[in-house]
Amino acid sequence: MKGTIFDLSGRSALVTGGSKGLGKAMARGFAEAGADVAICSRHEDELRRAAAEIVDGTKANCHHLVADMSRRGEADRLAEWALEAMGKVDILVNNAGANRPQAIDAITDQVWDQIVELNLTSCMALSRALIPQMRERKWGRVIHISSIMGLGSKAERDSYSATKFALHGLAKASALDVGADNVTVNCIAPGPFATDMPGLLLTDEQKQTFAEGTALGRWGQPDELVGPALLLASEAGSYITGEVLVVDGGVLSKIF
Repeated sequence: MKGTIFDLSGRSALVTGGSKGLGKAMARGFAEAGADVAICSRHEDELRRAAAEIVDGTKANCHHLVADMSRRGEADRLAEWALEAMGKVDILVNNAGANRPQAIDAITDQVWDQIVELNLTSCMALSRALIPQMRERKWGRVIHISSIMGLGSKAERDSYSATKFALHGLAKASALDVGADNVTVNCIAPGPFATDMPGLLLTDEQKQTFAEGTALGRWGQPDELVGPALLLASEAGSYITGEVLVVDGGVLSKIF
């Protein structure tokens, strides 16, 4: 990949929620493309294992930090650490998120506040902390990991859908703020991907229903999000900003 428009040699990327699933897959893809990578999650043991897997067979470095993005103030600490560890952050992927299903007449303040803080506020706060140094260097990429549930929804996904939809507005406004400094801001909206979150939330019957709802008749694998992430993180996506890239196996192509 070196020398192509997808080459990330000399770049540094921070991926939140990078110890497993989509976050780890994207971090690995960036490392394979030549970038140094930093990841965070809440569990040290998972981070250590993931960091080793992310750089295995590459010349990249992978730094890791235990951080809980649902706690206000962690974004600033993470940004400061990442800048010290790598010297700069060219690519920010706001991937950390959670889904706590509750119907609108059953949502508790605790769950609402936690989901909003993690899925939305942390993305704003980390972008706010890291975009200034991108603007100074006249190069940067911010990618928020949204969901097709920010474009449609399902019963009892009220807080989740609200936050994922809000990321689209945040990306569009931020893209206008920073575009003149060659910084792009976009969202990726994944559909059904085989990661821990849906694995824990859904029954086998529900998983089959989700698979049948795609045009391809199956769940996506985490590695299948690497290409779209590389597009938006590299020179290949230099003229894409303020957009929502849907990667859903064709879910939204169906009307009935």
